[in-house]
Amino acid sequence: MANTSSPEAPVPVGKVSALIGGWIDRLGEVWVEGQIAQLNRRPGAGMVFLTLRDPERDVSLTVTCFRSVFDQVAEAVQEGSRIIVHAKPEWYTARGTLSLRATEIRLIGLGELLARLEQLKRRLFEEGLFEPARKRPLPFLPHRIGLVTGRGSAAERDVLENARRRWPAVRFEVRNVLVQGPQAAGQVAAAVRELDGHPEVDVIVVARGGGSVEDLLPFSDEELIRTVAAATTPVVSAIGHEPDQPLLDFVADLRASTPTDAAKRVVPDVGEELARVHQLRDRARRAVGHRVERELAGLAALRSRPALAAPQQALATRGEELEALLGRARRVLGHRLDHAQTDLGHALARVVALSPLATLERGYAVLQKADGEVVTDPARVAAGETLRARVAGGGFDVTAAPDGD
Repeated sequence: MANTSSPEAPVPVGKVSALIGGWIDRLGEVWVEGQIAQLNRRPGAGMVFLTLRDPERDVSLTVTCFRSVFDQVAEAVQEGSRIIVHAKPEWYTARGTLSLRATEIRLIGLGELLARLEQLKRRLFEEGLFEPARKRPLPFLPHRIGLVTGRGSAAERDVLENARRRWPAVRFEVRNVLVQGPQAAGQVAAAVRELDGHPEVDVIVVARGGGSVEDLLPFSDEELIRTVAAATTPVVSAIGHEPDQPLLDFVADLRASTPTDAAKRVVPDVGEELARVHQLRDRARRAVGHRVERELAGLAALRSRPALAAPQQALATRGEELEALLGRARRVLGHRLDHAQTDLGHALARVVALSPLATLERGYAVLQKADGEVVTDPARVAAGETLRARVAGGGFDVTAAPDGD
């Protein structure tokens, strides 16, 4: 068509539509899997219209089939059911619309769904999305709680009422979404992303009541699982009841068995916290009282010691000891002085006894030459030499007589 058309020779709309129809006819029949997003069965009409949606992408196609084809699975099929159709693509040339004409419809069995969920679970586990190390702790008292749940649902009521009963001042940021059907997973994922970006939301709760495995399929959607794994805000999964466990439970930071349990896990109980505060206050008061009593007892023990009870007694005792030591010192020193005086008297007597003066007093004299030399040898004295005689009473001069005089 590109070679045969130009601004001067354009191709009419009808021909283009016919060409597109020809290309589509070459596709032939195909097996298509999807989820019924919309089902339209008009009473008395020979055709049934379905909207088949890709559960993992925002893509849908219109499917038509004769009522006889649909009646074979009519009792088991409803909106939200996963089906496989054998259909041939058809192009409606007049309106330029594409649809699938189904000749056979098969319902995907529960066993097959569970097997696919198990495969997805194993793949996500191998990627590390379920690792305990990724789990983030919940805040003790969140400023605001993000709640993703169905509008007017029992799950919403349970979370709001139980949380406010436990902590009346709690605040919520609620996002009402579909929690069942082909569009539920996308809406839940979008709500989680929005709340994750909210500056005041500290924790996100995704809540839904119980249901069948097919009802809970949106909470095992891969897009939702990866959205929760990438969130920076802690996420609490409160889907179904205790036996129910969609894949959201494995990736969430905390799994609550029910929406009521989620409310109890997210906010503390004001009564319990007040009781705990009173208990801790009493414990602190008792601890301080015991500490004061111990310190007072220790202080009393210190004050009862003699050094503090009667400090003057210690001084008096020391004074008496000092007086005793002083007396002892005086006595010892007196004895030492007396002994020294006696020794000195004896030494003086010996000195006096040995003194030349004592010898002179006995009548002896000392002769000295003019230069003071003591005469001890008569040979050294010349005749007529004047000598100085020293006696006890003083001295006088004498002249040496010649020999024989």
